[in-house]
Amino acid sequence: MKFGTKAIHAGVHPDPTTGAIMTPIFQTSTYVQESPGTNKGYGYARGKNPTREALQDNIAALENGKHCVCFSSGMGATDAVMKTLRPGDEVITGDDLYGGSYRIFTKIYEAFGIKFHFIDLTDANNIKKYINSNTKMIWAETPTNPTMQIIDIVACAEISKTNNLTLVVDNTFASPYLQNPLDLGADIVMHSVTKYLGGHSDVVMGALITNDDAIHEKLYFILNSTGANPGPMDCFLVIRGIKTLHLRMERHCFNGRKVAEYLKNHPKIDKIYWPGFPEHPNHEIAKKQMRDFGGMISIVLKDKTIENTFKVASSFKVFSLAESLGGVESLINHPATMTHGAIPKEEREKVGVVDSLLRLSVGVEDIEDILADLEQALA
Repeated sequence: MKFGTKAIHAGVHPDPTTGAIMTPIFQTSTYVQESPGTNKGYGYARGKNPTREALQDNIAALENGKHCVCFSSGMGATDAVMKTLRPGDEVITGDDLYGGSYRIFTKIYEAFGIKFHFIDLTDANNIKKYINSNTKMIWAETPTNPTMQIIDIVACAEISKTNNLTLVVDNTFASPYLQNPLDLGADIVMHSVTKYLGGHSDVVMGALITNDDAIHEKLYFILNSTGANPGPMDCFLVIRGIKTLHLRMERHCFNGRKVAEYLKNHPKIDKIYWPGFPEHPNHEIAKKQMRDFGGMISIVLKDKTIENTFKVASSFKVFSLAESLGGVESLINHPATMTHGAIPKEEREKVGVVDSLLRLSVGVEDIEDILADLEQALA
């Protein structure tokens, strides 16, 4: 089954009671049992909900995975992965990372005795220097947020398997339409479903996908025990959103390419991060592991004063100044004060997240209007 067909049909079946083509919203907290311990497969909605199960089956199919567990947010999903670790364990991760991931790693789990190594993952060989008997996991974003670093998933997977580590790939920026990390050797794929999967800026959700039965059992146990489960209405909205994922991603990629080409030699732009350029670091790896280069672009302004950066960021009419990404509408974000504010300034700036950097999530509006908006805001 091809991707677009899976997006529309996988895991979703007409309601057997009414024939409704859309999965019903099972808005219930509990289920009636025929006798104690005898039920129709559902006991309490924190553990299972039919709307959620349909969504999980759908997302698993998109990632070519066997199992999916959905959570109430991307950070809830990240938290569940961290709960598989124990005090003394070590994690190797990237030095360009979503600020929320950095925050939960350093402010929550370091206090519980988990050690994190934030390193340059653009060369997978760097991982080998940090592996020891306590190393249990590699956590990789690719493309990274916000400097669009490309991490070689196959190379990371080879190192991971050789050393009996768990490789987790945050696939949020690419979406399953552009990249399938499980096919490249990852053990777990994480999505902030809030972004491209939901696609309409109206849901907060996370997901973890795996082919490993034991990992799935662990993650489901954590979900059921800690209660970070999404509600059925949110699951319904994401099922609906995913039905157009392939169509939206085609437009995001088309518009993203046009914007990148327009900004590349713009007199107000000092630097641009977009993996579709041949000169972008690891561009050849991006070509191998991605089907296209997406709609996420970061730029550094030539006028590096914070006043100018704020003025530009606040001058858009089509782009909205807001956190998040991956919705149908174009968004602009100032990582240093918004999504990456939790990362110390000196750490941010080491990888290029400077005060004059702006991150664009290019939406699906008419490209002429997007380009005109960039022109007037930069002017």
